[in-house]
Parts: sequence; C-alpha cells; structure tokens
Amino acid sequence: MLFNSIHFVFFFAIVTMAYFGLPHRFRWAMLLAASCYFYMAFVPVYILILAFTIVIDYIAGIYIEGSMGVRRKMFLVSSIIANCGVLAFFKYYNFVNDSLLRAFNILGASYPLPFLNIILPIGLSFHTFQAMSYTIEVYRGSQPAERHFGVYALYVMYYPQLVAGPIERPNNLLHQFHTPQTFEYNRVTDGLKLMLWGFFQKVVVADRLAPFVNQAYNQPSAYQGPAFVVATVFFAFQIYADFAGYSDIAIGASQVMGIKLMKNFNRPYFSKSIAEFWKRWHISLSTWFRDYLYIPLGGNRAATWRWLFNLFFTFLVSGLWHGAKWTFVIWGALNGLYLIGEIAAEKVSNRFGPGSWMQRGCKWLSPLRVPFTFALICFAWVFFRANSSADAFRIVSQLGSGWGELVVHLADRDYLKANLLLGHDKAEFLGALAAIAVLLTVHVIQERGPLCKRISAWPLPLRWSIYYAAVVVVLFFGAFNTSQQFIYFQF
Repeated sequence: MLFNSIHFVFFFAIVTMAYFGLPHRFRWAMLLAASCYFYMAFVPVYILILAFTIVIDYIAGIYIEGSMGVRRKMFLVSSIIANCGVLAFFKYYNFVNDSLLRAFNILGASYPLPFLNIILPIGLSFHTFQAMSYTIEVYRGSQPAERHFGVYALYVMYYPQLVAGPIERPNNLLHQFHTPQTFEYNRVTDGLKLMLWGFFQKVVVADRLAPFVNQAYNQPSAYQGPAFVVATVFFAFQIYADFAGYSDIAIGASQVMGIKLMKNFNRPYFSKSIAEFWKRWHISLSTWFRDYLYIPLGGNRAATWRWLFNLFFTFLVSGLWHGAKWTFVIWGALNGLYLIGEIAAEKVSNRFGPGSWMQRGCKWLSPLRVPFTFALICFAWVFFRANSSADAFRIVSQLGSGWGELVVHLADRDYLKANLLLGHDKAEFLGALAAIAVLLTVHVIQERGPLCKRISAWPLPLRWSIYYAAVVVVLFFGAFNTSQQFIYFQF
C-alpha cells in the first residue's frame, strides 16, 4: 500500500479512529492486524517471511537473556544468521550468481548454479535490520527480552515505518507499545501537519522531478553534459524529497497515535562536509551501521590505517545494503573515499597550525564548502541512479561535453528543449525548479528553528490559510498522473 494513494488515506483514517476508540489493552492487536494488512497489500505471501524471522528472533531474545557465555552468543549468532540468510537469499542470490558466472566465463569454465526468478520482498532490508538490532541489544543487556509475542511482532511490523524506516531501535519503540496514549489535540495536529509536508515533498517535488531524471538516465547515449548535470541535480532533490517525504509521513502518522519515531533527515544538503552529510542523511541507517558495524570493527580507536579501513568497509557494506548492483557498491566506495580524503585533508591542515596560510585559506574558502559538498554528493548519485555501471561510467565521461554547443544554441528553443529541458516543456521545467525553491526555502527557515512552532504562534486565520493552501497545492500541483512508489521501497 503506497502512502501516496487514496487507499492509504482511508486506511490511515480507519486505523487511527480504531486506535483511539479501543481500550489500550486491545490496541496492539488492532495495530498488528492493520500492519499485516498494510504489508499484504503488496505481495501477500511474503508475510510468511516476516513471520519466520519474527518467531526466530522472539525465541532467540528470550534464550539470549536467560543464557550465559558461549550458549548466549550461540543464540545471537543463530538469530543473525537467520535474518541475514533470508536477506542474502532474496536480495543477493542472483547478484552473486551473476558475478560468479562472469568470473567462470573469463576462466573458460562451466558454471552449474541456475538463476532464480525471485521477487524481492518490499522493505526487506529495513525490517531485517530493525529485527537484528533487537537481538543485539538484548545480548548487550541494554534491552530486556520482550515476553509479549504480539508486541514484539508489532515492533517489527509497525506499519508507518515497516517498509522504508526509520529503522527503529527496541530501546526507543518497544516500551511505547506498552504505554497508554490519549488523544492530544496539539500532538495529533502536529502529526497531521508533518504528514502534509511529507506528501508535498513526495508528489509536488519528487514526482515532478522524476520524469526529467528518468529521461536522461534511461537513455544515457542520447544526451551530453548539460542534460546530465540537470538530471543529476534533479535526482539529488528527487531522492531526498522522496525518502524524506516518506519518513515525514511515517513519523507524522505515528505521532498522531502518540508513538514517537526517530528523526531520519536533517536538511542534509546544507552540510559543509561529507562527514556532516552522513550525520544528516538517513540518520537511522547511518547510526545503525555506526553502532553495529563500524564501532565493533574498532571505529577510530585503532591505528590510522585500521581506522580508515573500518570507515571504508562500513561504507562499502552500506552501498551493498542499498541494492544488489555494482553501482551501489561503487557509490558506497566513493562516499568512503570522500571521508578518507576529508580526514587526510584535515590532518594536513592541522600540521600548519592556527594562523597559518593554510588555515587562512580554509577560512576564505569556507563559503564554498556547502556547494562543494553538494557537488561531491551529486557525483556519487550518478552511480546510485544509473541503471548499470556501464551507464554510470558513460554518463561520467559525458559530463564535460556539450557545453560549447549549449552556449552557441542558447537562443534556439528547440535545441534547449531537447538537450537541456530533456524533452519537456518550459513550464514543466520551471515548475520543477519552483518546487525545489520552495523546498530549499522551508529548509532555510527551519535552520533557524522549527517552522511548525513558528506558524503555531501566528493568528488563527493566517495559520489555517496556510494549511488550506498547502492542501490545495498538494491536490492540484502534485504529479499524481506520474506518481510512483517510493524509491527506497526497492531496498
């Protein structure tokens, strides 16, 4: 069930009314049933996969808590193997198979394993990581094992964040299902406002940018540098508005019921460095990898070479988490190299000391840090969005071409439409730019404090005029005719 559908609007209204209409002791059962229905609206049979891992992890959590020593670790490892095994089979079997087939062909040997017609269960990577965090935290002793099977199942299947996060931790979410919630007008309306903003980001921004991006990236041999720059910048905002929009709808829907989910984005394109970007982008995943992979590997508490390896390896795995394609691996590797480059540059800069020409130069260049970071991120997005690694390298090789022709043909409308506007009308292009401008304007305001609280202090007629205007913009300017599922559903 897509958030940007009439089906979800009715589903959300019915579930929310039922939630507040039922006594607290029955709410978990209603939410679990609703979450099952929500998930089964995609591919019904795949709920059996969730049921399998839920049973395994529920039992493992109890036995981990009640065991000691090697036996305790054995139950944790069994749980991780079960979760990673399901993820590896459905997401990576054909990817590994194809890579091995290519290697065998190079060696001139026959390869025996067949390819399987596997449909990836929606959101598998998200709820797998959420389930793993539960058994790991129980093993660490920071989370007691959940004895209520239904509540644990709800922790994994909670519909707002089931298929695309935020990837929650048991310490934050589980106890909230046991806490009675009452209807609070301000909290409910704040949640609805956040959902409205999420819908704006998805249907007004992301889905308006999608046709431009698809046109260039689906036909990489037909375009040159200017078109790819436009498409890549548009994709940067498309994927942000798409994923942040989903997160805001999920967080807002949960907030309406009094259940708080973690923040997932914090205006990442205002970052002054790659390190800062990854503190602002997909926060629930970044912190997951930090806590459960990077730090256990040794983090930065090791020799420099090992620290840099830990960093690079974590981003390599993060890239592979996003998808079973070499483009995602390259994207992860690029971000890892960016961070290593930043660390090296900082070490060189520190050697000159405060007041040196190097430090003064860095100060003068400071205003360029945001656009430079954005440019690096956009370059990496080329590999993330490209349909194949061959397409990605073709696009990269073309980034410097076509600029002279563009200058010559600036007055030629037909040329501009075909090569810069990617075959779309000027009005559509300007609409896309306007959507990005509104998004950035809101972000600039939010940098100075929460916009919702500032609007709440305004006179009632002005407040409601803004809310009604936002609804009208979503309904009349949303790209519902080209509406598509959220990008991160594929992960």
